[in-house]
Amino acid sequence: MNVMMSNGDDQSLTHIDAQGQAQMVDVSSKKVTVRQATATGSITMQPSTLSAIQAGNLPKGDVIGTARLAGIMAAKQTANLIPLCHPLPLKKVEVTLSPDTALPGYRIQATVKTKSETGVEMEALTAVSVAALTLYDMAKALEKSMCIGNIHLVEKIGGKSGHWQKTTHHDSLQ
Repeated sequence: MNVMMSNGDDQSLTHIDAQGQAQMVDVSSKKVTVRQATATGSITMQPSTLSAIQAGNLPKGDVIGTARLAGIMAAKQTANLIPLCHPLPLKKVEVTLSPDTALPGYRIQATVKTKSETGVEMEALTAVSVAALTLYDMAKALEKSMCIGNIHLVEKIGGKSGHWQKTTHHDSLQ
């Protein structure tokens, strides 16, 4: 199955075999190299909810610390959550949650690094997603209308395709 990519390259879907069946990609012949990926996302909320989180006035405790830890833990569990992902020996997982009054809400970023035969894009995306879900869970008593969105890969380094960086912005899709 071939797909025309947005950059005009004709590429096949690696997780689909010739019969259209899902498959785990064989990476055993790939070189072990340093791989890194960074993903971002956001969670928007009412200004009063943002203020309460920043002040530490939530009954469940340290919202930001708990969300950061959940993101790190999620990156380490990606292969258990997404069926065709390879289990990887992660060497670094960094998750940051930064308040942004312009949203209002938090911008979430995760950077994941390994030395392996395959990349860590899914681990970075999973870390951002679970950090956002955890923040929602911790603050839902104050506001149920928070909105998680704009989760995307912004950069990947290493492997056959080398360095890739997102050049277009979709920040209006919150």
